Amino acid sequence: MRKLLYLTFSMALVAALTTYAMWAADRPVGHYLSDLRIKLAVDQGTPADRGNLLGIQPELFPTDYQSPERLHRKLAAYLQQAQDQGLLNEKTVVVLPENIGTWLLLSGEKDELYQAPTVDEAMNWLAASNPLLFARAWLRASGNDRLNDAHLRMKAKSMAKQYQALFGGLAKEFRVTLVAGSIVLPEPEIRDGRLKPGSGPLYNSSVVFGRDGVPLGQPQRQMHPVFAQRDVIRAEDKERINVVDTPAGRLGVLIGSDSWYPQNYRTLDEQNAQLVAVPAQLFGQDAWNQPWRGYKGSSTPGSVSLKPGEVTEGQAWHRLTLTAQPPSSRAIAGVSVFMRGQFWDKASSGQSFLSSNGQHFSDGDARGARLLNIWL
Repeated sequence: MRKLLYLTFSMALVAALTTYAMWAADRPVGHYLSDLRIKLAVDQGTPADRGNLLGIQPELFPTDYQSPERLHRKLAAYLQQAQDQGLLNEKTVVVLPENIGTWLLLSGEKDELYQAPTVDEAMNWLAASNPLLFARAWLRASGNDRLNDAHLRMKAKSMAKQYQALFGGLAKEFRVTLVAGSIVLPEPEIRDGRLKPGSGPLYNSSVVFGRDGVPLGQPQRQMHPVFAQRDVIRAEDKERINVVDTPAGRLGVLIGSDSWYPQNYRTLDEQNAQLVAVPAQLFGQDAWNQPWRGYKGSSTPGSVSLKPGEVTEGQAWHRLTLTAQPPSSRAIAGVSVFMRGQFWDKASSGQSFLSSNGQHFSDGDARGARLLNIWL
């Protein structure tokens, strides 16, 4: 009798594991209709031979990341519409929003993940359908939030490869310089022209791709992640800002809240940066119009008099982004680009804007996909 029970249990266990393995291996890709429209919200200045700075505020959803090909189709459609309107040339610098590459962790997943009601449930499906990847990532995870660390780390190699293929490919396809938003990877670096993740802490980093699709310089790591991210995202403690040469001029990238620190603009001035790109992201329903919560865990720079609650989140972004406000910055122009869309129970907020000569330009309507262009 004992042998029979043991045999029955063993067979049931084998059947359950086999069924789970078959379920985890199945990656159906369903048909998906995506809105490829984008509106030219701001077109500032007059076309000349100095090029232009073009921000693309995409509207994205989890299903846009079901495959790199699907995401390429959407972003290429945006760029094609910009080209049709005469906004792309050999000196164009295109800027995409923060974490547009991070969501590549959703690529090739099961329908249950994309249909989940919350981010937490979606991440549970991510781990359940990739048990070996998740287990290895868990063992390498560190910090106070090992679960989210493991989620972001588990697909690092494939994410880095897809990020370069996708955004480097778009830069080459449309012959533009492309600031590819940002991606969270463990200790990313460019080696032999390729983006490679390491095995250490996670950094929120941005790569600039030249017109030939090749990375320009090393990834720019975020120096001041907001408080809510610090259990997972490591701050770049060297306060290093990379400035790269583009056909439109020398370009610096400040990721998200890095654009709130006056010292960063002085550092850019020292390196003769003429253009500043700010890939940004803001979650929360109507968070743009809510009271500003301050530096969110960081010490407020001594030269900043703005206090939490004095202004809205949007007003703070305009006040603290000092691009083209002499003597705070000697840059010619800058663009701050936010992502729009909905990722499960998290709605994106933020309104992209351009900066030049101490002024900010936006259309005052953040809904949907937007193009924001300034001629240099």
